[in-house]
Amino acid sequence: MEIKELQEKVTKIFSDNLKRDKIDLSDDYLMLKITEELGELAQSYIIHKKKCRPEKYLPEEESKKRVAKELADVVGLALVISKILKIDLEEAIIKKWITKEWVKKK
Repeated sequence: MEIKELQEKVTKIFSDNLKRDKIDLSDDYLMLKITEELGELAQSYIIHKKKCRPEKYLPEEESKKRVAKELADVVGLALVISKILKIDLEEAIIKKWITKEWVKKK
């Protein structure tokens, strides 16, 4: 699946969930939501790496699955934010990471 198609599908699902839950879509909400998801990703990573209290430890496969789920939330929200802001995320990734057109040269 191409990034733009994924962006469309994820944004539709996200929007439908907001309507179902009677939450207004705003730039502020998106920033708060992605920050929340980053925190959940960090927490699941800490548990996966066993850098937490032992009572929080999980079996390897379960902790890895939780990290994957939270990472999917962060990436999904990045797709939604880029769609809402009319940013071509694929182009941005290419210019930042591949061609390095957007990387400062010293």
